[in-house]
Amino acid sequence: MLELLERQQKLTLNQKKIVFAAIVGDMLDFFDYYLIGFVLAFIVGPWHLTYGQSAIVLLSSGVGAIPGAMFWGWMADKIGRRKVFIYTILNFSLATGVLALTPDNGGWIFLTVFRFFVGFGVAGLYAVDLPLVQEFVPSSKRGKVGGLVTACLPLGTSLGAFMGGFFTAYIGWRGIFVVGLLPALLTLLVRAWVPESPRWLLSMGRVEEARKSLAWALMVDPASIKLPDTVPVPRKVRWSELFQHPRSLLVTWFTSLGSQTASYGITLWAPTLFVLLLQVSPADASKLMVTSGFVGVAGRLTFSYLSDIVGRKWLGVAMGFGCFAVIVLGGFYHAEFILGMSVFWLMVNGQSFLGSGGYAIVGPYSAEVWPAHLRASGMGSAYGFGSFGKIIGPLGLALIVGSSDMVSPKATIAAINPAMLFLGSWYLVTGFMFLFVSMETKGRSIEEIDAELNADRMSPARPLPASASD
Repeated sequence: MLELLERQQKLTLNQKKIVFAAIVGDMLDFFDYYLIGFVLAFIVGPWHLTYGQSAIVLLSSGVGAIPGAMFWGWMADKIGRRKVFIYTILNFSLATGVLALTPDNGGWIFLTVFRFFVGFGVAGLYAVDLPLVQEFVPSSKRGKVGGLVTACLPLGTSLGAFMGGFFTAYIGWRGIFVVGLLPALLTLLVRAWVPESPRWLLSMGRVEEARKSLAWALMVDPASIKLPDTVPVPRKVRWSELFQHPRSLLVTWFTSLGSQTASYGITLWAPTLFVLLLQVSPADASKLMVTSGFVGVAGRLTFSYLSDIVGRKWLGVAMGFGCFAVIVLGGFYHAEFILGMSVFWLMVNGQSFLGSGGYAIVGPYSAEVWPAHLRASGMGSAYGFGSFGKIIGPLGLALIVGSSDMVSPKATIAAINPAMLFLGSWYLVTGFMFLFVSMETKGRSIEEIDAELNADRMSPARPLPASASD
């Protein structure tokens, strides 16, 4: 039945609709997620917010992302990809819209609570949209399509910056939050365009529905698709089963943690270090970061294209070890210039290309290496575990500079070398995980990968091997 999907050379219009819906969903996802950063600039003065209060507001969405990714990933395996895709969009868009009702007195507490729910939904969408897209496309396109979906995430952040910079003067910051309701309209598009994943339906024993879904994707008559000889027996989704797949757990959890910790730390300190090292204004430092943003998009597109050619494993290795080398060298030679260009600025752009490019591998790969009934749960658990990096990164930097500020420790020139070694070591974790633990998924069908994963599955009742002394 699914062999028809694997024989495809080109995607149909309906498959492209699914990819488009996922891309738009993720863009609006990150638009809502980062909107608070632009709005906060307008209210921090009038509300006389302390630094600690502002930091708590910003941090709350990251905290919400940890349980959100795990919960919605589990739900996507339990009730279906399509339903959770819709529910998560409603989750973060409605939570953002409610922020328009923030009271002026004690408003930062209101913002903190509902920003937690924004993060809860945003992480949930990321945990379900990649499994949904991957289950609709052939193995020959899976890496490229999955990478393309993640490659467009920065466009959502840019959209938020555009709204904050050009529309706040006309509609106010509350109006900006009302605009954050727009992603809810995407649910109408999803309901009209996207059916349930044929692979999920098949795993639940709903064979006839799976045939109709597959026929829709391939744009053929359902009667032309032969039903499978055997019907899979539905399996209950137990989150504890993740630990029966230690290889998948190790590689997805720690590649996610390593990449998120290092990337968040670089993003946190780079603007300030540009000001200190290059003697530029904060505004000019922001412009330098815009350049690295475009470089990051180029990296994501490049890695997406190469993932089905070179393979996920070796691109992950290149990302991990490449970022380590670039960051450490940039730290040691931060005061040097090459052809009139700052070595540190070149380092930030190199890390942006390799690190952001690596996200086009880490995210989709985290959905590929879990068996069918745990795919979204595994993906969500990896993203949720990796989100601890948003805490570990600032905490580690604070310890290095001896700061009591654990949320956004101030960068100093004296701390550059140890800080870059600290952040680079997290990329090493990612590189070593891809090198020694990962399995290559390039060119392999989801069913082939599932068979290997289930064969390697650790039974909780499996006895320990006898020791040599027995």
